[in-house]
This record gives sequence, C-alpha cells and structure tokens, in this order.
Amino acid sequence: MYKNTLYLLLLISLISCSSSGEDINYPESKKISFKENLHGYEITDDYRWLEDFTSDESIDWITRQNEFTKKYIEKNKYKKDLENYLNQIWESESISIPYKVEDKTFFYFNDGSFQQSKLMIQDCEACEPKVLIDPNEFSEDGTVSLGGTSISNDASLIAYSISDGGSDWRTWKVMNIETGEVLDDELKWAKFSGASWENDDSGFFYRRYEEPDGELLKELNESPKLMFHKIGTNQSEDELIYENPDNPRWGFGITVIKDSEMKLLSISEGTDDRNKLYLQMSKNSKFIPVIDELIGTYSFIDSKDNILWFYTTEGAPNGKIVNLEIKNGSFVWNEVIAESKNAIRSVNIINDSFVINYLEDTFSQISVFNLSGEFISKLSLPKQGTISGFSGGIEDTTSFFAVTNYVTPREIYKIDLTDLSFELFWKEELVGYDSSDYVSRLEFYPSKDGTQIPIHISHKKDLEIDENTPLLIYGYGGFNISILPNFSKSQTAWKNQNGVYAVANLRGGAEYGDAWHEAGMLLNKQNVFDDFAYAAKFLHSKKIGSPSTTAIDGRSNGGLLVAATMLQNPDLYKIAIPQVGVLDMLRFNKFTIGWAWESDYGSSDIKNEFENLLAYSPLHNIKSDVCYPTTLITTASRDDRVVPSHSFKFAAKLQELQSCNNPILIRVEDRAGHGAGTPKDKRINQISEIYGYALNVISS
Repeated sequence: MYKNTLYLLLLISLISCSSSGEDINYPESKKISFKENLHGYEITDDYRWLEDFTSDESIDWITRQNEFTKKYIEKNKYKKDLENYLNQIWESESISIPYKVEDKTFFYFNDGSFQQSKLMIQDCEACEPKVLIDPNEFSEDGTVSLGGTSISNDASLIAYSISDGGSDWRTWKVMNIETGEVLDDELKWAKFSGASWENDDSGFFYRRYEEPDGELLKELNESPKLMFHKIGTNQSEDELIYENPDNPRWGFGITVIKDSEMKLLSISEGTDDRNKLYLQMSKNSKFIPVIDELIGTYSFIDSKDNILWFYTTEGAPNGKIVNLEIKNGSFVWNEVIAESKNAIRSVNIINDSFVINYLEDTFSQISVFNLSGEFISKLSLPKQGTISGFSGGIEDTTSFFAVTNYVTPREIYKIDLTDLSFELFWKEELVGYDSSDYVSRLEFYPSKDGTQIPIHISHKKDLEIDENTPLLIYGYGGFNISILPNFSKSQTAWKNQNGVYAVANLRGGAEYGDAWHEAGMLLNKQNVFDDFAYAAKFLHSKKIGSPSTTAIDGRSNGGLLVAATMLQNPDLYKIAIPQVGVLDMLRFNKFTIGWAWESDYGSSDIKNEFENLLAYSPLHNIKSDVCYPTTLITTASRDDRVVPSHSFKFAAKLQELQSCNNPILIRVEDRAGHGAGTPKDKRINQISEIYGYALNVISS
C-alpha cells in the first residue's frame, strides 16, 4: 500500500511538472525582415508592419492576441472578487471641486451608476443643482466623453469639447447655458487645446491642426494654428491669430487679460516646461517679446491694473513668484516671493492674496501671502495629503479646496479667505470602505547612486506582512509630473485583497522641483529605472513581499519604466504590467504628438542621444537567453497619444524571444484611448482583469 501511494504521488508530481513545462503556443506574429543602419548601428525591426495598426492584418493579429490573453485573464477567483468589490465601492456619489463664474457654480457629479460624470450647474447658493451637460447621452456605450469646458465671462455660454472613443482629437461645441440650446458652432481638429474667451464674449481662442491626410490616429501632428472663433459663424471663417510654419514643432496658447485689451502669447517646444512670452497691448497690435528665450517656466497667475503676476522657474528650480509692471510702455520685472526649499505645486490669487501650494516630501503645505509678497499664515490642514483647489477671482473671499491621500477618499472644504476658517462641504463615502481599516506611511530608500527616494507604502492596518505578501509597486518618473498621495479605487481593490501597494516618487518627476526632473531626463534617464528597481530591493529587504510576490505597474511613460526595469532586472519581479507604454524609443517621435517628448527623452536623430535611447529602449533590449517575468502588456485601439504599435511590436518580439514558460500577454481595449474618458464599466473590467491576473500569478 505504501509503495502504491508513493508511486501515485510521484506520478502526479511528474504529470504536474510536465504540464507546467509545456511550451506556450502563442498566436503567430508574422516577421518581415527589416534592417537599417542608424549612426553606425544595425537596427532590426521585423515587426514594423504592426505600425500600420488599423490595417486588416493588424486587426486580425489583435483579435487573435486578445482571444489568447482571455484564456489567462478572464476567469479566476481574484477577478470576480475584485469586480464585486469595485462595483460595490463605485456605487457611491462623487463630485468635483466646485468653481464659480459670476453667480453660477459648476461641478461634476456622478451617483456611481453613470458611465461618465455629468456637468452640473447651480444658479445661486440656494438653488437646486441641475444637469448642464450629460455626456452619457453622447453614445449608448459611454465611449464618447466630455473633454474640456470653458465658461464665458458673463456665464451665458459654455464651450465644451467631445472626444470619440478616447482619442485626443476634440470637437468643440457651444451651448447657451440659460436655455440648454446647443448652437450650430462646431470646431474640428483641435488637440491639446482649451478655449479662452474674449473679454466681450464675442468668441474664443483655440488651437487646431490641419485635417490629417492619412490615418488620423497615427499621422504626425505639427504646425498648429492659433485661431479665434466668433460665435455664430462657421469654422471656415475663423481668424488666424498666430502660426509659425518655420517652427512646426512650436506649441502656443493665449491668455486674455481680464478687463483690458492685453493678451499674452506663450510659446513652448514639445513638453519642455520652459516657454517664451509675448504681450499684445491692444487689439490688432503686434505681440511684443517680454521673454524671448527658453530660460524658465513663465506661467501667468492673475493681474490687477498694470501689474501681471507669474510663477517662474528662471533662476529658481523650485519656483518663485514675480510680477511684470507696465509703466508708460516699459516693462519692469520684480521678484515678489522668493524661491523656497520646497517646490511650488500651484499658485492662486484670491482675496487679494497668494495661496501657494508647496510640496514638502510629496505632501501639500499651503501658505498665504499678501500681494506684496509678505507672509501671512500657513493653513492648518484637516489631514496630511494632497491639496487641490482654491480657484476664484482676485476679489473673491471664499473658495473650495480638496484633500486626499492613499487611504482617505476625497474631502472638499469651503474656505473663508478673510480668516482662513473652513468647514467640510462634502466627503466621498464608499459602501463597505472604512479608512481607519487602512494605513499609509512614507519612507525613504537609497537608489543605486545613494540618492534618497520617497516611497509611500499602504495596506490594511491589521495585515500581517512577510515575504509571501502580494506587493504592487507603481511608478512614473518623467515629464516633471509629480505622483502625489491620492485615493484610488483600483489601489484600494488591490489592498482589499490583502496586498501592499507602494508608490515610488522617482527622479524625473516634479516632487523636488526642476533639479529632481533633470536628474531623470535625457542622458540621466537610467537613474529612473535604477530608482524603481531599488524600490523593490528596499521593500524585499524589509520582508515586504519578495521577487515571487511582486508586481510592477505603470502607464505611458510609466509603461516604459516598467518594461525597461523588468528587462534589466528580470529576477526582481513575478509579473510586469506595462500599460500604454512608450516602448520603441527609436521611433516614438514618428507618430502623432510623440516628437514633443524629445525634450524629456532626447532624439534618435542625434548620435549621443540615440545611443542613450538604444541602451534602454525596451523593444531593442530583449534577449533570447533570459527568462522574463510573466508580462501583461496593455494598450487601446484608439490611443493616438502613445500609439498601440509600441505595445504590439514589443509583445510580438517578447513572445518570440521569451526563453521560459512565463506567459507574455497583451490586452488591447477597443473603443478606448490613452485613458481619459474611459467609461465606468470598462474601467472596472480593466482593473479586475489586470489586477486579478496579477494576483492569480502571484498566488500560483
């Protein structure tokens, strides 16, 4: 009996080993040999045909890959649990921070069941809010969304943009706020543009491109035009305000100075935060250069009489406040509030005071100064976390602000700026969620070169953490963008499954000003990948998870981060999730707006920058003799910011060269783009499938 039992156990063991060792039969990805010589390096790109991502061949490839991926991610116990939990906590009311124009108050509202939040209007403080724009009526499936909005100065009209299926292309429309009538005005081919109303509300300024000749989701976008649209006219009659065909990669925006004829023209190159500044003193006069070089960021705050206030980083990496005084046709610059040891996140002028949001180790600190720059007070905050809001006019005495952190859903407060007193206006309450059941803490760890990197670690309060605990590490690290404490339903769903969620504040962001950004851009980009890898090493050293329980996640530039770090450190992680990532660093500048990222990445046309890009480009650093972690790549069919061919080519090549049986999967969302405007049901399904699969891989 003993021998029979032993034989049976050995047989089961052998069958189990044999099953797990079976080769994975991936969907076929056709290879078309392609080689080119760049700066003396031979570059192969056998999956370049997938760059034509709307072709019949590519669509067939997407269909087969999605069907293959579904076998792995559609059904497991974690997916169902996550889906149920997300549906539960999503069924709660949420609103945005209210803002006022004239006597009307505007805010977004969702009762938890809407695919898209509705824009609400409240005509007076005692009036009942009512729906102004309901984007759920734009389409049956919720994939046509509301983009930007702009209220006219007298609050009689609203210009609003619409995005179809997540695309960055916008169509602007105009509504009469009083009657709800949508006017005939329709402005097409706008992208990355707001609407700036003329002081007399006769029309607004916006930025547009020429209609693409080819595929609108991938054609290069250059040579924008700054236009003025007069209400009640056809777009073909719009007035050209500014263009610069000699510099097709310049971007520009206009600011109308209230109660004057002055206008500010800001000109920038790509995603570089530095800008040139030109001033028009009166209608039809020329724009006069006041800052004619890229020497720093100059962001307009507000004005009063002949004084214009700006936030700038010129000579101040953490930011400072200056003003431009116009005296008898001459311009005089004055420093108002000097640079601090902490970086400035935002500045508002309200109640004749500056309200400045400083970042102190990623947490907001609010300080108030008078218009002469004299310190008045530091605001005593209701919670430690991220503060946003304080919109309003220079003479307003009340405003709203919101606070959130990794365990606290958003709370909105109404503040009296005359004495800095505030009261709770609204708080998000999720069914079945109690913030006191969770904890979050900030720690610091040394990166490869010894730089101290902040990391936020959050989880259930009573969770027993060890090497077997599921750990998800999130990062971004680029474009001067700060990843600050913020409550997220997706993070909470992971933590509810007894996982630890960690966010590393990598170099390349803005958490510590321009110096922090510069330490993670261009030829310093490798610092970001090192920072991210050392986050996992630090957590593992604290027995918070282990390589066998760790998932890494990031989107866009964060997708690049995840893919590059995983390729460089394949033994650190169980599963990698590069989402909508920039993965071909030699060709990112060939599609739509990708050229704009050269300010952060560099250009493959310049040899030393090309060599730097080649050294970490995910597509070009996959090796055939390495066992990579399970990888779930995600993208969307209508992502015209980071085009999906980045993910397609990376998936095909990684499937080809993977040397072990850790699956390489790609999930392609239909009728969605880079992320903005994704309807509720799609978001819940995405989160539950992606995180459910990650937890399933870790548990197995």
